[in-house]
Amino acid sequence: MTPRLLKILGVPIDLGGNHRGVDMGPSALRVAGLNNGLRSLGHDVRDLGNVSVPTPQSRDPGDPSARFLHEIEGVCGEVAETVQREMADGAGMVVLGGDHSAAIGSISGTSACAAQRGENIGVIWVDAHTDMNTPETSPSGNIHGMPVACILGRGPEELTGILGPPPKVKPENVVFIGIRSVDPTERDLVHGSGCHVFTMREVDELGTRRVMETAMELAGKGTAGFHLSFDMDGVDCRVAPGVGTPVMGGLTYRESHLICEMAHDSGRMIAMDLMEVNPVEDVRNATAELGVELVLSAHGKKIL
Repeated sequence: MTPRLLKILGVPIDLGGNHRGVDMGPSALRVAGLNNGLRSLGHDVRDLGNVSVPTPQSRDPGDPSARFLHEIEGVCGEVAETVQREMADGAGMVVLGGDHSAAIGSISGTSACAAQRGENIGVIWVDAHTDMNTPETSPSGNIHGMPVACILGRGPEELTGILGPPPKVKPENVVFIGIRSVDPTERDLVHGSGCHVFTMREVDELGTRRVMETAMELAGKGTAGFHLSFDMDGVDCRVAPGVGTPVMGGLTYRESHLICEMAHDSGRMIAMDLMEVNPVEDVRNATAELGVELVLSAHGKKIL
């Protein structure tokens, strides 16, 4: 493992979903030892703190088909600008959520940084959900179910246009892993998107190693590397109970680690999100502790 400069940015946002508590995710991950864990691997760690996020109680959610749209636009805009600026010196970035709407900002920032060099990025999206709804299809209006649509240029223009015109990522370079919960109104969007989807059935049938090898090949084809966006509800909720929207039947403890270990070993991961840790639903901070373990595996920690 080659030590490198890593920058950590917290996004304590819970505007994108209905379940309170994920705004405390960045704090829970830090309390669980993230910074010191990365330093123990030899990395130069610089914690940039948290972006400022308004509380839902202080705002009117506005349009019910895209709740808190303008507030999320402001937060994601700040995240994107910070990521673009802080990665310009070649640093790696770890973005801590908060709900998964924050990835609109983090991926827009990574994409913009690569675009300055004339390059594209890929995305590996580990999640129980495909997060490809739009305001027209979403049954809830919760924007944490829309970030992939937004980075593909299919959401509200307030979000798709952050740091330049869409799309932020070509669909053929977007790969989902661990999918097992898709809204009926979302299915056609997923099928017609051009993205690659490995549901839990494919993980079961093919095995995590083959799935991740293929995912990295697809996300890395013609790109500078991939942004790994890891939603903790991608992990089985019996292993990671403290998440915003738990779903049974997800990735095991070891499958989750293998995904992160392989991401590191590829040398192609350029940034990472760790999203949707909800301490309110957690048991003795176990989910945050697992989240820290996964970030460490993605940055070089090995068993031996």
